[in-house]
Amino acid sequence: MLAVKPKWSDLLHLFFPHNCVGCGTDILDSKHNLCLHCTNELPVTNFFLQAKNPVEQIFTGRLPIRNGAAAYFFTKESLLQHLIVQLKYCGNKEVGYYLGKLVGNFLATSPLYEQVDLLVPLPLNPRKEKKRGYNQATALCDGIASVWPREVIDKNVIRKVYTETQTHKGRISRWQNMDGVFSVLEPARLQNKHILLVDDVVTTGATLEACGSEILKIPGTIISIATLAYTI
Repeated sequence: MLAVKPKWSDLLHLFFPHNCVGCGTDILDSKHNLCLHCTNELPVTNFFLQAKNPVEQIFTGRLPIRNGAAAYFFTKESLLQHLIVQLKYCGNKEVGYYLGKLVGNFLATSPLYEQVDLLVPLPLNPRKEKKRGYNQATALCDGIASVWPREVIDKNVIRKVYTETQTHKGRISRWQNMDGVFSVLEPARLQNKHILLVDDVVTTGATLEACGSEILKIPGTIISIATLAYTI
């Protein structure tokens, strides 16, 4: 009987196993970070196809956005929370790129966002970005752009003031904490452009509101917002 020679892919998998970031199984394609089961477990909002959805309503009367949406519902102790923790606190930049591709797929099928010119990640303060090693919103933007081709403009909109975490603050405190935080280094790069401002999670929208307000000071700019998750 002839011995069956192992494929190179089998040997690579043996020495460099590729596991699902969600459940840990190794039954997944090397191009994916989540297995099919975990991908199907993510709670889709369908907001990218809905005008006046809950994300847009957050900014009503506060920030004049063209469109706004989140890809998934965020709840505590969920798979999505685990993935966001991996992205923000465990150095897993790759999962941000992969999740960005999922967001990009929603954008690519939505007629509401066809006129977007540029992707702008919500900036981190340099101290926080240096500590983390990257901006998670930029990782999402890069993933989005890989399936929904748009130029990513990074490091032009900056967070010039270091702020404490917003997690445990109320809406008013969050808004006050963001006053005067953002600045645009080269306004001409954004002038007369429809800009998609991207972040990981939207809760009260205070940070996105402050950043978007600064961008809208530039003549001819239009703002839309896209996030990975919306907090219920």
